[in-house]
Amino acid sequence: MNTGDLALFVHTADSGSITRAAELLDMSTAAASAALKRLEKQLGIPLFIRSTRQLRITAEGERFLVYCREALTSLEAGRASMHALEGKVAGELRVSAPSDLGRNLLLDWIDEIMEEHPDLSINVLLGDSIADFYLDRVDLAIRYGNQPDSSMVAFKLATIERIVCASPAYLARFGMPAKPNDLLKHNCLLFQLNNRLNDVWEFTAQQKGKLEHFKVRVSSTRCANDGDVVRRWTVAGKGISFKSRLDMAVDLCAGRVVRILPEYQSSGVDLNLICPTRQQITPAVLLLRDRFRVKFAEWLRV
Repeated sequence: MNTGDLALFVHTADSGSITRAAELLDMSTAAASAALKRLEKQLGIPLFIRSTRQLRITAEGERFLVYCREALTSLEAGRASMHALEGKVAGELRVSAPSDLGRNLLLDWIDEIMEEHPDLSINVLLGDSIADFYLDRVDLAIRYGNQPDSSMVAFKLATIERIVCASPAYLARFGMPAKPNDLLKHNCLLFQLNNRLNDVWEFTAQQKGKLEHFKVRVSSTRCANDGDVVRRWTVAGKGISFKSRLDMAVDLCAGRVVRILPEYQSSGVDLNLICPTRQQITPAVLLLRDRFRVKFAEWLRV
């Protein structure tokens, strides 16, 4: 029973398609089908129920899938540990990250890491929706906020506040807001995730010796479900945005955008590196965790 057949079984179960699994492993559909039949013969059980329209995993296959995942994870961890003993970080990582944070900061840092560790392979999946660790074969994800699944392992990378910003060209044309309610007169660029529209912007500020809370429901002619699109609109002078300070860090340093209402603060949100299980915390994962912590701290001091 070879590991290639086990990996093929897991990919087929996750994707629900032999053809899709074969594409992921760079093999023909015929070879993949033959390998699955070989695995079923070795086990003496049917792993899938096949029909002309669908492929469905059997109850026996579901039980075997649990052990398959654990076996493949353990083998990868063992291989990484052997490299770690030799002072090398190696193996393959599939990393999911938010679109704008990934494009504007993480990609350069990942390039640095891979140059230092040529035996390490990293696949980057960018998007603002939460990744499916099993279906997308994600080893770790970088995400804002608390995670609903407490069985996963989360390492805090930084605490980030959201800031209000716009381009100098936009402010020259439409004026600088002086207080939160002034945002009602402006085109506020909106981000939408999972059908939830982020159109209520909240702030706190010290006024007359006490902490005051402000909540403004803004409006816009533009909305996107991709954070990097909102950032690009901001830089292009299409309106005002309320985004993670890290997402706008490069543009702030370059003068492409300026911060608005700096005396009004937003509540900080944790940025976490998440692994689905402790078994998947390899030396490569710990390397990314430690490097990202240092890099985020440097940018937040800017």
